[in-house]
Amino acid sequence: MTDDPRNAPGGLPGDWAAWKDDVDLDRYDARWAAMAEAGQNPHGEADLVSSLDPASVLDGGCGTGRVGIELARRGVAVVGVDPDPDMIAAARAKAPDLRWVRSGLQDLVLDARFDVVVLAGNVIPYAAPGDRAAVVAGCARHLVPGGRLLVGFALREGWPRLDEYDRWCSDAGLVASGRWSTWTRAPYDGGSYAVSLHTRARK
Repeated sequence: MTDDPRNAPGGLPGDWAAWKDDVDLDRYDARWAAMAEAGQNPHGEADLVSSLDPASVLDGGCGTGRVGIELARRGVAVVGVDPDPDMIAAARAKAPDLRWVRSGLQDLVLDARFDVVVLAGNVIPYAAPGDRAAVVAGCARHLVPGGRLLVGFALREGWPRLDEYDRWCSDAGLVASGRWSTWTRAPYDGGSYAVSLHTRARK
């Protein structure tokens, strides 16, 4: 699938650029295959999304497509979105039949609405600070009534706090529905990582 011309991305933020400079994408993907070969589960994010029983999912900050491709394999209709052209190219090469859109979530304009929007992999903190609230709002406007936003990110100095993130969700019309410390739903204990579930009102 081709990019939507309305979704031309802006510059990528510094934290993301620094991470990407240190990462070889082929080795990044091989890491998940190695987990599976070692008997570990590389699909915790997809498992949690699947437990919500969605028919459609927007995989925001999809990277090389790991989560979206697994969800599609399970029969979910998936659209992947990422502002990084290399990430989108890698995802498209692996799954050319899926729809991959190059865009920042704050600028995203799609006709489709989704049962779940998932952001796995520190998407919120890697967004530029001035865009973070707009990223949440962009996700919210692509949810069906009653749809869920499921987001995981690390909590560290200089990155968003949970109270900030909850405020952005509330401002976007989303209600807190759950919070865990892992994608396997371990209770949140105030630690350095959180997975948060928020729901769009049905009205």
